[in-house]
Amino acid sequence: MTEKQLPSPAPLDPEMFDPVCPSPLVPFRIGDKWATLILRCLQDGPRRFSELKVPLREITAKSLTQSLRGLERDGFVARTEYETPARRVEYALTPLGRGLLGPLDAACEWTREHWDELLDAQEAGAAGLPGGSGSR
Repeated sequence: MTEKQLPSPAPLDPEMFDPVCPSPLVPFRIGDKWATLILRCLQDGPRRFSELKVPLREITAKSLTQSLRGLERDGFVARTEYETPARRVEYALTPLGRGLLGPLDAACEWTREHWDELLDAQEAGAAGLPGGSGSR
């Protein structure tokens, strides 16, 4: 399929990630803090850098660049540069990256089921750290 034959995915929803989303609580990490969210943004098709910034509004350009490079290095994301008619770059999941979506779904479901326990554990852990609410 050539570039012109590929259908464009629907625009990303700026609210696709709830500010109280359980993703920071997931005890499993793939890449960095933003990697799993980027993978979710790419699940419906290739995206440009500026499109990824919409739902990831709190990420800096530097962090997004670093995360994309890490995901590309690890084989989860492919970067494609188009020269005509105007230069543009798109990022897409590789088959390896697409294979992570099922395990991510399972991790998210597990996190939802254990949300209260995870919050309690993190609060208890933070209370025991220097400067935490439970320190002397």
